[in-house]
Amino acid sequence: MSDAPLAHAPLTSDRPAATGSMPARLTSLDAYRGFVMFLMMAEVLRLPQVASAFPGDAIWQFITFHTSHVPWVGCSLHDLIQPSFSFMVGVALPFSIASRVAKGQSFGFILGHAGWRALLLVLLGVFLRSLDRPQTYWTLEDTLSQIGLGYFFLVLLGFRSLNVQGMAVAVILAGYWAAFALYPLPGAGFDYGAVGVPAGWRQEHLLSGFAAHWNKNSNVAWAADQWLLNLFPREKPFVFNGGGYATLSFIPTLATMILGSIAGNWLRTDRTPAAKLRLLAGAGVAGLVLGGLLHGTGVCPLVKRLWTPSFTLYSGGWCVLLLAGFYAVIDVWNCKRWAFPLVIIGMNSIAIYCMVELFQESIIRMLRRHLGEGAFRVAGPAFEPVLLGAAAMLTLWLILYWMYRRKLFVKV
Repeated sequence: MSDAPLAHAPLTSDRPAATGSMPARLTSLDAYRGFVMFLMMAEVLRLPQVASAFPGDAIWQFITFHTSHVPWVGCSLHDLIQPSFSFMVGVALPFSIASRVAKGQSFGFILGHAGWRALLLVLLGVFLRSLDRPQTYWTLEDTLSQIGLGYFFLVLLGFRSLNVQGMAVAVILAGYWAAFALYPLPGAGFDYGAVGVPAGWRQEHLLSGFAAHWNKNSNVAWAADQWLLNLFPREKPFVFNGGGYATLSFIPTLATMILGSIAGNWLRTDRTPAAKLRLLAGAGVAGLVLGGLLHGTGVCPLVKRLWTPSFTLYSGGWCVLLLAGFYAVIDVWNCKRWAFPLVIIGMNSIAIYCMVELFQESIIRMLRRHLGEGAFRVAGPAFEPVLLGAAAMLTLWLILYWMYRRKLFVKV
């Protein structure tokens, strides 16, 4: 998702890097990226399915919550995967710019490459979502497409000061909030069932009062998709997204990436490691508090599927704290050996993302065919998905390790 071998050089100010020598690599960035991709890979363990065999068990309920997306309002560990992925694109940007400038690449060349990369990311997202479709499935809420839609603007802002980047985040979140808040609420006779919101779901998750502006498939982002996505050839007209996801989420996703860029620039300054950690920790806590306050006061509900401003700040807070943790343990305390499996994944994030989408199910079928069904039932039928999924994950990791040994890194 970012230039794999890019690294950093120290700065003497808080301005983003525009010049500099080729920097040394921060292992923590690869490890954090690898951790995020590991969480994505771990979906194959089917832990919520396993938990169904242990109803009422508090530990398994906790595991189920954090390995699943929340239905609408709230945030689990699983809901932090996409924000972390997007955040790390931003963190890598200052290192990428410094590396490219050190190689003599001009502003125009870098910006042109950003435009090309953005287009490839959008199209790759569309391609992966079209695999089981009879024709190209034009949907733009996929992780790669969302990053691609904002990537050009991220690079453009990467050459501006951190104050400008911070103001951009504020403008994006305020504007996105206003678009939802000013969009008219649906009338009393609105047919939620016709837009994929069944009665049972409505009774439990539909918001009321001012928060109703952020209800599923009855908001400004849903209306925008009804117009935009029907401009493309489709099997049938687009009416709603079953999960409530929307193309317009790329706007606050850009804000998440900018937060990452700011954090990346902090890491590239000549501050002491302790000062950097204090800065990251303070920013992370501030994000959690601000996001929680927006949600708790009713100003803006915490909804990942719409990437609301409160979710942007709250998830951004966790992203910064996770970055601080990886940086402290790996690059400050120099405890690196344990992170090697994660680094292998993180250095080839695009490759593993595509492999999971393209090959994971084939690998599972291969394992069942050659090892037999009984090989994964040694711990009982309930744990079969875990053992089978773990074997599939190990297979994918070994492929990444083979690529790492041969210095094969997939970049866009």
